Amino acid sequence: MRLLLLFLMIFAMPVLADPFAQGDPKTGKQLFDGAHCNSCHVKIVGGDGSAIFTRPNSIIPDATALLNRIRFCETQTGTRWTAAEETHVAAFLNQTYYHFP
Repeated sequence: MRLLLLFLMIFAMPVLADPFAQGDPKTGKQLFDGAHCNSCHVKIVGGDGSAIFTRPNSIIPDATALLNRIRFCETQTGTRWTAAEETHVAAFLNQTYYHFP
């Protein structure tokens, strides 16, 4: 039993530490900027649009919700990212704003 716990601590914890470990935040930022995502965010919250990520009444409580919201926004805007590109964008947003474990 102790060996199993040790194994989980060593190998499972790094996976839990970054829900978008397969994503590249730099690529995600390029995709985010290239799709002009903030133009919609500015219309919703004003300013530079970043308040949509930091507002107290956020609708994004966890990593799964973040990925689902990215997919929702894709549908609304007609952006057609691959699953890998979605993960890159999620990695960028998580690194920059959300910091989900």
